[in-house]
Amino acid sequence: MPELPEVETVRRGLAPAMEGARLVKVEARRPDLRFPFPKDFAKRLAGQTVTGLGRRAKYLLADLSSGEVLLMHLGMSGSFRVEKSGESATPGEFHYPRGEAGKHDHVIFRMSSGYTVIFNDPRRFGFMKLIPRGRLEEEPHLAPLGPEPLGNRFDAETLAQSLAGKKTSLKAALSDQKVVAGLGNIYVCEALHRSHLSPKRKASTLADRKSGPNDMTRSLVDAIRFVLNEAIKAGGSSLRDHRQTTGELGYFQHHFRVYDREGTNCTTPGCKGKIKRIVQTGRSTFYCPVCQR
Repeated sequence: MPELPEVETVRRGLAPAMEGARLVKVEARRPDLRFPFPKDFAKRLAGQTVTGLGRRAKYLLADLSSGEVLLMHLGMSGSFRVEKSGESATPGEFHYPRGEAGKHDHVIFRMSSGYTVIFNDPRRFGFMKLIPRGRLEEEPHLAPLGPEPLGNRFDAETLAQSLAGKKTSLKAALSDQKVVAGLGNIYVCEALHRSHLSPKRKASTLADRKSGPNDMTRSLVDAIRFVLNEAIKAGGSSLRDHRQTTGELGYFQHHFRVYDREGTNCTTPGCKGKIKRIVQTGRSTFYCPVCQR
């Protein structure tokens, strides 16, 4: 599933086609994706202007002139394709082919900007919802989310308070969307390596007795911000399905220090360890047992 950098890459690719443009015509080619489409979905969207295109964790949020917000989730295999004058590009494009002749093109947005935005989802794990702007914070998919790791609310103090008293592993805690939003398996592994912290370390050790931060907490926050920003600059990581809206692959996978590098030499200067793979909470964890403590 795409993580925060991949979804942000998609948002940036869609913005020129959608922001400030009117939805001239909307076509939903099936009654549902992961969930049924809202009642009168296409009719409610048609004629509305997209006043802004944002992101919350792994969700895309299109503000509409009607006062509603179109919430969109890519799921496991969802992607957007942008077409104009016979040219086609895919914000966050994909490592595997998208399917035969539009077979999996489920939602079509025709914009006043001259662009056509197409949502393709072979596995149909993505979804779209319409939510009144005033009730967005009550939306079940958004309400439990923790702070954005690139936002002003995320700092060492906030992270320490969230981890204080947690008996779970640091890897499991960081993967909890209530602790930090949008941070998934790949970037947790990468951030932990850059901060030299073991994924097996008890999460509570990153808070002092007063639930305040320590040097490890500060180092981890800096590493999370650095990894995510670098991944966004690189266009995300093209593993399995992810590509950019431009039709290009994301390249951050070429900068992985640990993820999917089992058995290779650790890249930390002076470290003679080899990257190891273990399974935590059902997911693969990659780390260096020598320099990550």
